[in-house]
Amino acid sequence: MNKKILIVDDDPRNIFALKLTLKARGYQIESSTMAQEAIDILKKDNQFTAVLMDMMMPEMDGYEAIKIIRNTPSISGIPVIAVTAQAMPEDRQKCLDAGAQDYVSKPIDVDQLINAIEKL
Repeated sequence: MNKKILIVDDDPRNIFALKLTLKARGYQIESSTMAQEAIDILKKDNQFTAVLMDMMMPEMDGYEAIKIIRNTPSISGIPVIAVTAQAMPEDRQKCLDAGAQDYVSKPIDVDQLINAIEKL
């Protein structure tokens, strides 16, 4: 099974920490600090197991990015896990309504994240 994850986060430190953690678990990692770039990566290579999408990014937020992914036929089936520091129940629902398959809050609980990925 292909275990390739695209991490999208405007903070390189978050990407760095997640990359180390997921690589240690056998995942291949691509990363992007901008949503539009992430969408371009997916369009070039749609063989990703999942996208970890930071919901709060400056130029295009995760909600907008997920909508674009869901509305682009070649990549609409790629699962997205929303990652956000907003941890209220309505935030979780907002992420799911936007088209995310699952939701993990920051700071990321690695076991929760791995469970979310493996449930997909």
